[in-house]
Amino acid sequence: MSKNTKQTSGRVASLASETLRSVSTSNVAKTLAASALSQRGVAKQTGSTTEDLAAKVLASPKYAQDTKVLAASVLSQSNRER
Repeated sequence: MSKNTKQTSGRVASLASETLRSVSTSNVAKTLAASALSQRGVAKQTGSTTEDLAAKVLASPKYAQDTKVLAASVLSQSNRER
């Protein structure tokens, strides 16, 4: 199995931090933000459940741009073979 060694960028980590501190963001956005932050500075891979959620967010027109940025970051750090 190939290993994806991408890590969350500083800009996305900052967005993720703001998302987690906000009382008005959705649980979906907070889940993606937590995943993105957990991948900051380490070569962790996104789990399949979060990967599926991120894909759904990117395919849906109902999510905010910031949520889509988090989803794209999380998805880019997923297992390449899935």
